[in-house]
Amino acid sequence: MNEEVKKRIKEKLSLVPELPGSYQMKNKDGIIIYVGKAKNLKNRLKSYFTGHVYGKTAMLVNDIFDFEYIVTSSELESLILEITLIKKYDPKYNILLKDDKSYPYIELTDEAYPRLKVVRNVRRKRKKGKLYGPFPNVGAARKTVNIINRVYPLRKCDSMKKDLCLYYHINECLGYCKKEIPKETIDNMKSEIISFLKGNSEIITKKLQEDMEKASMSMNYEKALEIKEMLEDINITLMKQKIDLNHNYNFDLFNCYRHNNYLSVQVFFIREGLLFGRHDDILTVVDDDDEELLQYIVKFYEKGNLLPKEIIVPSMMDCNLLSEYFHLKVSSPSRGQIKKLLDLAKENSKVQLEEKEEKLKQSDEARLKAMEDLNKIFNKEIHTIEAFDNSHLFGTFYVGGLVVFEDFIPDKNKYRKFKIESGVKDDLGAMREVLYRRYYRVLMGEVPKCDLIVIDGGELQVSVARQIIDDFGLDIDILGLKKDDKHRTNTLIDRDGNPIELDRRSNLFLFLTKIQDEVHNYAISYHRNIKSKGMLSSMLDLVDGIGEVRKKDLLRRFGSLKKMREASLEELQEVVGREVALNLKKYLDSM
Repeated sequence: MNEEVKKRIKEKLSLVPELPGSYQMKNKDGIIIYVGKAKNLKNRLKSYFTGHVYGKTAMLVNDIFDFEYIVTSSELESLILEITLIKKYDPKYNILLKDDKSYPYIELTDEAYPRLKVVRNVRRKRKKGKLYGPFPNVGAARKTVNIINRVYPLRKCDSMKKDLCLYYHINECLGYCKKEIPKETIDNMKSEIISFLKGNSEIITKKLQEDMEKASMSMNYEKALEIKEMLEDINITLMKQKIDLNHNYNFDLFNCYRHNNYLSVQVFFIREGLLFGRHDDILTVVDDDDEELLQYIVKFYEKGNLLPKEIIVPSMMDCNLLSEYFHLKVSSPSRGQIKKLLDLAKENSKVQLEEKEEKLKQSDEARLKAMEDLNKIFNKEIHTIEAFDNSHLFGTFYVGGLVVFEDFIPDKNKYRKFKIESGVKDDLGAMREVLYRRYYRVLMGEVPKCDLIVIDGGELQVSVARQIIDDFGLDIDILGLKKDDKHRTNTLIDRDGNPIELDRRSNLFLFLTKIQDEVHNYAISYHRNIKSKGMLSSMLDLVDGIGEVRKKDLLRRFGSLKKMREASLEELQEVVGREVALNLKKYLDSM
């Protein structure tokens, strides 16, 4: 931050009122890089520009060119405004959770013939059913469902079949599609399953032990061993860690521990008085602990995790504010069993951070050194990097991938996939189309401009990127990563096609190749996902000459890719014509 900017900000600070509100920090391009809230805007904003700051906070302050603020009538309004602006602008200095996946739950459907299944995104509008969880990972949830389905012959099919299926014949379904099952039988099963999912494993354990003894007595040792392993899964994986709490307690508990710019967060999920699971994160932060933890808790539930009946937080938090925001009970006990649990969560946070802080510190130092070296090459500050790569099947059916890094940290919310026009038959054509589509949107103001484009390729690929950027009149630097004949990156290429000398052992080289690997794998995974998940409709989109009408005709006639592969050229030709049938046949044979 130069003296002119400091002087202007100092003058502006003198006009800030001592009222609650939300503030937005901006960089030299007018992009919002941080959003916060405060009970007293003047005091909070002054704290950034007075006194000693370090680490990520120092990076933020150095990046600030201007700030704005919006006064609100209450702190709740300022919190709602803060969260709204964070969602809208996704500022790079606000905390970013490690992933945006929600925890899995087990759902016992509320149907005449209930099913048991693993679900995510439980806050979406869905049919009524009882939810149990969250489970620490999807593997534990699926293992639980498998065990229950083995013991209890629940309905297994999503929609009722017309005839008895394999599950009926192996005694894992009562044949609901053909048999009249008494309601009492179903209610008894549901009652025992609910009891198990609430932490009482005695009924299922007893059933399995009886089955194991029967199998052993009849010398069916293979089945006995299988049941023994299921019992071990219950004892080791599925039994929840008991704590001395009332069985009616259901809450999520948050606590944290901070050292320097690292905040370690621990979440305990308490269900029916049991420690059902836990979650941890280590974040690099710039604000006060209470503000960072507040943002974290809001984001934790915004990403799809189910709100509990109550939230427990440390004493530094404003319980009333959180309670108003979530419309549920939020408390911070000062004594008793739950206070001991809060202390345990903080201790776990501290241990977690102490184990990983040195490694995180080394990683951050390497990243900052790489940023410094990159800035020297281009003689300006580089923050946002967009990297591109293409993937294809035997020179046809191209797709493109874009990954975005902020200060060498991946921002996966901004990754993008591109379906490329079927007429494109080479890498340069595919690269040209993807870059044109991306930076036309930048030109139209639909997405922000990055600082650097990284191309997986040499002089020809860089020249294509330069032509697009120059035609649009955008001030964006370009860097090519050229591979040798062993497919290893060995040369950096600038926008004029000139090589850039760089030690292959340097932090910058390692970070750039990490970006290159990321975009390469991302583009390839697009094809793999289309193929492995059976996304028939998306796969047909890649075939030259097939649009919505022909796609529907093919699906109506054949129904699956397998049947399309088995069809003759003449049969395909009857639906889409000879030329398109040839394209489709070529595509199907290449899979």
